[in-house]
Amino acid sequence: MHVVGTQVIPAYGNKGGFTVEFVGDGGEVVSVQIKSDRGQQLNRLNAVEKAREVMSCLATAPIREGDNGQPVAVENARSRGDEEAMEEQLDEGLEGTFPASDPVSITNTTISKSSKH
Repeated sequence: MHVVGTQVIPAYGNKGGFTVEFVGDGGEVVSVQIKSDRGQQLNRLNAVEKAREVMSCLATAPIREGDNGQPVAVENARSRGDEEAMEEQLDEGLEGTFPASDPVSITNTTISKSSKH
């Protein structure tokens, strides 16, 4: 895979970090989401380098295997049926897209005319 492009997308309402997408020449897209910590100097300019560091650590990390030798999938809130966690994740996602997540409101004002014959 040869990287032909990168995109840096603000995440969590432009205050909580960035999502960096690496686009490959074969149409592959690898996304790395980096949350901003208080001590971390994360910004749009260094987000790509931080994402590369995360991918480097991931590439060398051991993979947990189950009894059958297959990689073990991490259970998420949906597969556990944890509705409280799903609600919390939904709230975080909506906050991250604010104000675009607000419903559109349309108003129409009309003035009725009296008919005189």
